[in-house]
Amino acid sequence: MKIVDIIAAVLLIVGGLNWGLVGLFQFDMVATIFGGQGALLSRVVYGLVGASAVFQALQWKAIQHRWGLAESHT
Repeated sequence: MKIVDIIAAVLLIVGGLNWGLVGLFQFDMVATIFGGQGALLSRVVYGLVGASAVFQALQWKAIQHRWGLAESHT
């Protein structure tokens, strides 16, 4: 399951960097690479980034536990 965590984290980094570029420079890197915001590949990337965010949000406690980051209550 760690590989899914890593893939989701990478996609969130890509999405975060893209939003940073949009906010600072009005430059959409994903749209530029994949042929515009409406292009199928761009929409797939946007969808995967969104799905990764939902996955990370729903799995936050489980991810901490899998990675040994959960606080122990002893």
